[in-house]
Amino acid sequence: MAFDEILASRVREVLSARNDVTEKKMFGGLCFMVGGHMCCGIDAGNFMLRVGPEAYDAALARAHARPMDFTGRPLKGFVYVAPAGLKTKRDLTRWLGMGLDFVESLPAKGAKPPKTRGPRK
Repeated sequence: MAFDEILASRVREVLSARNDVTEKKMFGGLCFMVGGHMCCGIDAGNFMLRVGPEAYDAALARAHARPMDFTGRPLKGFVYVAPAGLKTKRDLTRWLGMGLDFVESLPAKGAKPPKTRGPRK
Protein backbone atom coordinates (compact mmCIF):
# COMPACT_ATOMS: atom_id res chain seq x y z
CA MET A 1 0.00 0.00 0.00
CA ALA A 2 1.56 3.25 -1.12
CA PHE A 3 0.76 6.42 0.79
CA ASP A 4 2.76 9.29 2.20
CA GLU A 5 3.94 8.06 5.61
CA ILE A 6 5.30 11.49 6.54
CA LEU A 7 1.92 13.12 5.91
CA ALA A 8 0.23 10.31 7.85
CA SER A 9 2.51 11.06 10.82
CA ARG A 10 1.67 14.76 10.58
CA VAL A 11 -2.07 14.00 10.55
CA ARG A 12 -1.63 11.72 13.58
CA GLU A 13 0.16 14.54 15.40
CA VAL A 14 -2.64 17.06 14.73
CA LEU A 15 -5.32 14.55 15.78
CA SER A 16 -3.36 13.16 18.75
CA ALA A 17 -5.37 14.99 21.43
CA ARG A 18 -8.55 13.19 20.37
CA ASN A 19 -9.58 9.79 21.69
CA ASP A 20 -12.05 9.02 18.89
CA VAL A 21 -9.64 8.59 15.96
CA THR A 22 -9.01 5.27 14.25
CA GLU A 23 -7.16 4.41 11.08
CA LYS A 24 -8.40 2.15 8.31
CA LYS A 25 -6.73 0.99 5.16
CA MET A 26 -9.08 2.01 2.35
CA PHE A 27 -8.96 3.11 -1.29
CA GLY A 28 -5.40 1.87 -1.63
CA GLY A 29 -4.31 4.22 1.13
CA LEU A 30 -5.01 5.18 4.71
CA CYS A 31 -8.19 6.79 6.07
CA PHE A 32 -8.61 8.53 9.40
CA MET A 33 -11.98 7.92 11.03
CA VAL A 34 -13.24 10.33 13.68
CA GLY A 35 -16.13 9.15 15.81
CA GLY A 36 -16.63 6.32 13.33
CA HIS A 37 -16.95 8.69 10.35
CA MET A 38 -14.43 9.08 7.55
CA CYS A 39 -12.69 12.45 7.98
CA CYS A 40 -9.63 12.35 5.75
CA GLY A 41 -7.33 10.02 3.90
CA ILE A 42 -4.02 9.69 2.16
CA ASP A 43 -3.18 7.71 -0.95
CA ALA A 44 -0.20 7.62 -3.28
CA GLY A 45 -0.19 11.33 -4.05
CA ASN A 46 -3.28 12.86 -2.56
CA PHE A 47 -4.68 14.15 0.70
CA MET A 48 -8.43 13.61 0.69
CA LEU A 49 -10.66 15.57 3.04
CA ARG A 50 -14.36 15.16 3.77
CA VAL A 51 -15.83 18.64 4.15
CA GLY A 52 -19.51 17.86 3.52
CA PRO A 53 -21.84 19.26 0.88
CA GLU A 54 -22.41 22.63 2.57
CA ALA A 55 -18.70 23.51 2.88
CA TYR A 56 -17.76 21.94 -0.46
CA ASP A 57 -17.78 25.13 -2.55
CA ALA A 58 -15.91 27.07 0.14
CA ALA A 59 -13.26 24.35 0.30
CA LEU A 60 -12.86 24.35 -3.48
CA ALA A 61 -12.44 28.15 -3.41
CA ARG A 62 -9.34 27.76 -1.25
CA ALA A 63 -5.94 27.52 -2.87
CA HIS A 64 -4.62 24.00 -3.55
CA ALA A 65 -8.04 22.27 -3.43
CA ARG A 66 -9.70 20.37 -6.25
CA PRO A 67 -12.68 18.03 -6.52
CA MET A 68 -12.07 14.47 -5.39
CA ASP A 69 -12.66 12.41 -8.49
CA PHE A 70 -10.87 9.09 -8.12
CA THR A 71 -13.83 7.33 -9.79
CA GLY A 72 -13.90 9.75 -12.75
CA ARG A 73 -16.82 11.71 -11.30
CA PRO A 74 -16.40 14.31 -8.56
CA LEU A 75 -17.65 13.19 -5.17
CA LYS A 76 -19.47 16.19 -3.71
CA GLY A 77 -18.42 16.88 -0.15
CA PHE A 78 -14.89 15.51 -0.63
CA VAL A 79 -11.84 17.41 -1.88
CA TYR A 80 -8.22 16.69 -2.65
CA VAL A 81 -5.68 19.11 -1.19
CA ALA A 82 -2.37 19.40 -3.05
CA PRO A 83 0.87 19.02 -1.07
CA ALA A 84 1.57 22.76 -1.55
CA GLY A 85 -1.48 23.46 0.61
CA LEU A 86 -0.19 21.30 3.46
CA LYS A 87 3.33 22.64 3.90
CA THR A 88 3.02 23.81 7.48
CA LYS A 89 1.34 22.41 10.58
CA ARG A 90 -0.93 25.46 10.51
CA ASP A 91 -2.01 24.65 6.93
CA LEU A 92 -2.75 21.03 7.80
CA THR A 93 -4.57 22.01 10.99
CA ARG A 94 -6.81 24.45 9.11
CA TRP A 95 -7.75 21.86 6.52
CA LEU A 96 -8.36 19.22 9.16
CA GLY A 97 -10.53 21.72 11.02
CA MET A 98 -12.90 21.80 8.04
CA GLY A 99 -13.10 18.02 8.04
CA LEU A 100 -13.59 17.82 11.79
CA ASP A 101 -16.33 20.46 11.67
CA PHE A 102 -18.24 18.26 9.26
CA VAL A 103 -17.79 14.86 10.89
CA GLU A 104 -18.57 16.30 14.32
CA SER A 105 -21.93 17.48 12.91
CA LEU A 106 -22.90 13.91 11.98
CA PRO A 107 -24.92 11.67 14.30
CA ALA A 108 -22.84 9.45 16.54
CA LYS A 109 -22.25 5.98 15.24
CA GLY A 110 -23.10 3.23 17.68
CA ALA A 111 -21.36 -0.07 17.91
CA LYS A 112 -22.59 -2.51 15.31
CA PRO A 113 -24.28 -5.58 16.72
CA PRO A 114 -22.49 -8.83 15.96
CA LYS A 115 -23.69 -10.65 12.86
CA THR A 116 -25.73 -13.69 13.60
CA ARG A 117 -26.50 -16.53 11.27
CA GLY A 118 -29.93 -17.89 10.86
CA PRO A 119 -30.65 -21.59 10.99
CA ARG A 120 -29.17 -23.65 8.18
CA LYS A 121 -31.56 -25.05 5.67
